[in-house]
Amino acid sequence: MKAMILAAGRGERMRPLTDTTPKPLLKVAGKMLIEYHLYNLARAGVTEVVINHAWLGEQFQQMLDDGERYNLKISYSDEGNSALETAGGIIKALPLLGAEPFIVVNGDIWTDYDYRELHQPAGLIHLVLVDNPLHHPQGDFGLDHGGVVLDQFQAQSNQLPLLTYSGIGVYAPEIFTKLKSGVQPLAPVIRQAITRQQVSGEHFKGQWWDIGTPERLLELERLILE
Repeated sequence: MKAMILAAGRGERMRPLTDTTPKPLLKVAGKMLIEYHLYNLARAGVTEVVINHAWLGEQFQQMLDDGERYNLKISYSDEGNSALETAGGIIKALPLLGAEPFIVVNGDIWTDYDYRELHQPAGLIHLVLVDNPLHHPQGDFGLDHGGVVLDQFQAQSNQLPLLTYSGIGVYAPEIFTKLKSGVQPLAPVIRQAITRQQVSGEHFKGQWWDIGTPERLLELERLILE
């Protein structure tokens, strides 16, 4: 299975750190954020990774090269000076991802999730959901006992708790092949698939961090070093 790491965001809330370095290349406990994903994906048997980039994108290839030192083959999807957002970035990278379902990982998260446990989608998408962090208490989706992902209205109607999308999932390429290219987010694509009952999910209860601010980056570093 191939994987794509979404790394094209500007990282506005991380400024001034991201004025000179893309957020996934920021270091925490001696490693770049993106390196934790690369090592974990390789450990799970992934051999090919696609990384999209925009802001200061040339730094990715300078720092990561072809991926040999991670036991991976890395390809790059260059979005120029303006990022295409999550779904738009995936659509542009489809020729590099092939015809089989692929893993998608947000480049600005940190987790000890074991990708060897990642399920194939029961429909067209499989999402890893986590407990709601303090900065996102409202959550995103519900999860029924059969592993089917529900939107907020469905979850509340069934008195199920809402969970947060971790930024880790498996996607079938046909989800994107009929969409127009250009700037577009991933959330509406997921919600539309949920209405068609094409989305499965799992609840991960291990370590997961959304590195959205410099303060969270420092907190994560303390955690890792301890």
